[in-house]
Amino acid sequence: MLDLNKYFSFAELWSPMFFFAMIGLIILYFYMIGPWREKRHPEAEAATGMQKTLFVGGILLVYLCHGGPLNLLGHLMFTFHMVNMSISYLIVPPMILLGIPAFLWRAAFSAGFWRKLRILMHPIMTLVLFNMLFSIYHVPMVHDYVMTNFTVHRLYYVVLFITAFMMWWQIACPVPEWSKLTDVKRMAYVFANGVLLTPACALIIFSDGGMYATYNDPEVWATAMGYCMSGDTSYLIGQFGGPEFFNMLGTADDQQLGGIVMKLVQELMYGIILAYIFKQWFKREHADDELPNPETA
Repeated sequence: MLDLNKYFSFAELWSPMFFFAMIGLIILYFYMIGPWREKRHPEAEAATGMQKTLFVGGILLVYLCHGGPLNLLGHLMFTFHMVNMSISYLIVPPMILLGIPAFLWRAAFSAGFWRKLRILMHPIMTLVLFNMLFSIYHVPMVHDYVMTNFTVHRLYYVVLFITAFMMWWQIACPVPEWSKLTDVKRMAYVFANGVLLTPACALIIFSDGGMYATYNDPEVWATAMGYCMSGDTSYLIGQFGGPEFFNMLGTADDQQLGGIVMKLVQELMYGIILAYIFKQWFKREHADDELPNPETA
């Protein structure tokens, strides 16, 4: 791996302003589950150690993917781009959802205004929205356009992030009484997510050559690097020639590995979730079998 410190500044690698924004979110979180809870919701259960760990870990992963070195690496190699996508949309959402106590979700979404948007939280709607936006994003023409138009880039990532939370809400709903799916339906929902995400991964894995100009056209790549660096980035072409300077694998292999990483992370996460849901369902279904029989006691 190349030493990126030789080629990029500390600010370009670590995005200090974004780091402080994430620290601000963590401080706000601890205020909300501490002094604010004691003042406004003293009857609510305190956040557990696991919830605190999940939330802080999720926020730190957001920072690493969108502000730390992984963000810059994602503009140099497609594999790291897919690592970022995997973490941001398959790992972070359930961590943050489960890391925030139920009383905070109730306080945030109990207002009547949200009932008008209830249709958007229908399980089929959230399933289609996330997978459609994710798949469309990886159409080469769309991907290159988003990566080189920074306002669109930010808006698309925010919308995709929100729809990822909406999708994961159906699977890992943090407020028990708001859950719309039974355990069996949640298992089917997870399976459907895996099926819908497969075509985008297959397109990337089985493509013969590099599909994305962001990672094989020096001029497009230099433009895309403007998302991570300030000022005119055209000098990067003269200094490095193009993204292949940083690519250890070659364009085609890098692209295929990126697709494999995305598919593996998806299978791993969905597999863990399926196993957990099945275990909970099995325990509930057989709870009566574990009770002592009063006739034989």
